[in-house]
Amino acid sequence: MFDGSTHNDDDMNPLIQNCRVIIIVAIALFACSCIDSNPKRPYDVYPGDDIQAVLDIAAKNPTRKHVRVHAGIYRPTRHHQAFIALTEEHDGIVLEAVGDVTLTAANPQVANEQDEGYPAIVNHVVYFGDGISSKTILRGFKITGANNHVIMQEDEFSVQPDVPGLQKHPLFFFADGGGIKIFGRSYPTIENVEIHDNYASPCAGGVSIEHVLGEQPVHFKNCIFRNNRCPINGAAIDILRGSSAIVENCLFVDNQSNSKHDARSIRVPPWRPKRGGGTLTVFPTSRAIVRNSTFTGNRNGVDDSGVGSIYENCIFWMNDAKGGWLTAKRYEIDIKDADGVRGCFLQGEEIDLQNTLNKNNNVLGCADPDFDPFFRPRAPGFEKAGFRPTLSEP
Repeated sequence: MFDGSTHNDDDMNPLIQNCRVIIIVAIALFACSCIDSNPKRPYDVYPGDDIQAVLDIAAKNPTRKHVRVHAGIYRPTRHHQAFIALTEEHDGIVLEAVGDVTLTAANPQVANEQDEGYPAIVNHVVYFGDGISSKTILRGFKITGANNHVIMQEDEFSVQPDVPGLQKHPLFFFADGGGIKIFGRSYPTIENVEIHDNYASPCAGGVSIEHVLGEQPVHFKNCIFRNNRCPINGAAIDILRGSSAIVENCLFVDNQSNSKHDARSIRVPPWRPKRGGGTLTVFPTSRAIVRNSTFTGNRNGVDDSGVGSIYENCIFWMNDAKGGWLTAKRYEIDIKDADGVRGCFLQGEEIDLQNTLNKNNNVLGCADPDFDPFFRPRAPGFEKAGFRPTLSEP
């Protein structure tokens, strides 16, 4: 019977109302289950999230191996050997920046101002450990802030599980490689990454490669190494004995090896005590393949004591940065086994330290490349040589 009120019939029937709620919840749960079941859906990380925790989740998932980190600055929250550590369980993960993403070793709110490495609170920003193949990709990040903070304790600070046959050098494993440390049978792919303003002692402010039982190279593509520093050698990249790397379309600018010695580096046997180390250092029994890359403004270019290294279509221009402990002229390249140096353009205070370069295959004493603000050479003749940026465009 109509009584003149304006109620809805559903309000008079709780059963219908409950059914509607059940249907809506069921649809939502079904939608979520469909999304979660997508084996290729990436994990997304936003400022305030824990990157390492998400990497550990992805490591346990047999199909979801893509982790996207969205724009922001990400810092460690505790003292440790590394901010981010990828070991064998993380093999195959693609860790990718979306937008402008900085990973830094520094956290002034946690660091002690009295510590030598202040404001850094980790040894390495990124650590790649034993068991990492080329399927593991680091892409698109800016890596910075390492400042000679060194924890040599293992226990709760350890980033590398014990592996038979792997011995950690008591200094190089912990101290070298402020931006990135690569250790053991570890061959990651590093793309479109800018490694800048890192300091480590004794060596490798940027990247240290220590291939114990090495079999394959680390692969760098379209990377920038800028303003990394160390007291001895390999300010940008240090390739330790038995290690190897491929470097393609990379820029090395304003990196400074041979900086002022500190309490740690002064105890290390000197490396090239008269002429100093390069911004890229290749140790005996190691090998580098470097193509279409530019070295400029560094304190020395390349020192290579390896066997069979290749440098193709590279530019070495005025790697004569002042300062540090060096008194001798700066050099562009110091290499004995120079058969693989070809198509390169070189000019500086001392071009060919060992006098081993083939003058028919390279241009020694080249003209000014006339770099644009992104370090692309504009001068005629350099069309096939040197770095071409992919990270920053006009």
